Amino acid sequence: MRALKVSDNKRFLTYADGKPFFYLADTAWELFHRLDRAQTLRYLTDRAAKGFTVIQAVVLAEIDGLNTPNMQGHRPLHDNDPTRLDEAYFADVDWVVDTAASLGLYIGMLPTWGDKWNKKWGIGPEIFTPDNAYTFGLWLGRRYRDKPIIWITGGDRPVETDLHREIVTRMANGLRDGDGGRNLVSFHPTGGRASSEVFHAEPWLDFNMWQSGHGRNAANYEKISSDYDRRDPVKPVLDAEPGYEDHPSAFKLDNGYLDQYDVRKSLYWSLFAGACGYTYGCHPIWQFWQSGREPRGYCRTHWEDALHLPGSGQMRHARALLESRPFLSRVPDQSLIVSEQREGSHHQQATLDAKGRYAMIYCPYYDHPTIDLAKLSNRDPVAYWFDPRTGTAATTSPIKRQGNHATYPTPYGGPDWVLVLDDPACNFPRPGAAVTEIL
Repeated sequence: MRALKVSDNKRFLTYADGKPFFYLADTAWELFHRLDRAQTLRYLTDRAAKGFTVIQAVVLAEIDGLNTPNMQGHRPLHDNDPTRLDEAYFADVDWVVDTAASLGLYIGMLPTWGDKWNKKWGIGPEIFTPDNAYTFGLWLGRRYRDKPIIWITGGDRPVETDLHREIVTRMANGLRDGDGGRNLVSFHPTGGRASSEVFHAEPWLDFNMWQSGHGRNAANYEKISSDYDRRDPVKPVLDAEPGYEDHPSAFKLDNGYLDQYDVRKSLYWSLFAGACGYTYGCHPIWQFWQSGREPRGYCRTHWEDALHLPGSGQMRHARALLESRPFLSRVPDQSLIVSEQREGSHHQQATLDAKGRYAMIYCPYYDHPTIDLAKLSNRDPVAYWFDPRTGTAATTSPIKRQGNHATYPTPYGGPDWVLVLDDPACNFPRPGAAVTEIL
């Protein structure tokens, strides 16, 4: 599989030849730790079929990944020493990486969960120093140099001391030295925080990650926008841990469980705010919960049943939509929307081709958007309503037009829809149509 890089305009990820790479990840933190090979193949095959491109998984896993053996009976380290790695365990990791690659999937590999360098909560123990963090990173980098890997340091813990920062930085530098800079590197932060807060200027950090967290209507578009607007240097950004499908909102049962509608809002809000990709998550799947295992949080669904929750199957439609139009020229632009902006489930988010050839507006509720057509290269665009549940699109016309302002009627049967406006001279395919390459 091809190596990845940051795009020339520093906003997206691409293959080495410059063609766009859509980072569409699933959260599978315990993949190396809690599945046997048959289960792993079943999981990876499902995710590849649903259009995912990245699987985020942790080598030294959160749920006692040091002392509880994996499903093959192996532990990763001898005496919990990061310089004494168990070859049998890493042969198991190799098998997962190679199997994923055979299905066209990259592994977003976290060398360790954060409780191994900051046991603010969790099982731990803290085992890393700056020196052994570098050694561990160097070893991993060398082993997976030529594999389809995206390195993700951190692991849901805050950087609270100079020592924490040094450990993370040294591990990242070890990864870089080990693989010769071949693979991208990022940092997975704790809830409500961003990699940019601590590491934005670090040369090893190729793109930023947010963890917008597990509450309903978390305004991740604000978080993505804050990093999109950063300079010195400009870097891509994505939401690497939004609210999980089938997770109690804000960890409280009284708030109900997040569902397909909630994960769609996070998806389109962040992408249209300028994110280079998105990470989906499902509460039973990250921990691969099943009967006989103590659940983390309020799990109610066996992980194999959770594979079929509707949200995961709907992620591909956003990918298909954006890949059916020029990809690397997409920019966020809220000035497209001239009608009243509201918050929560009424918040509309807009994105625009830098040349004005197309625009997309995500409308999560039955609020008819009024659009400034002067932002487009053709002020009489072809208009579609794109269904984020099915990936289908139907043409529409404005219900009101005054000068360059046009108001479009939101269809029933949603509640959420994407308005797509195209310059007819471009002859773009119907939104979401399978396209091999858009120039």
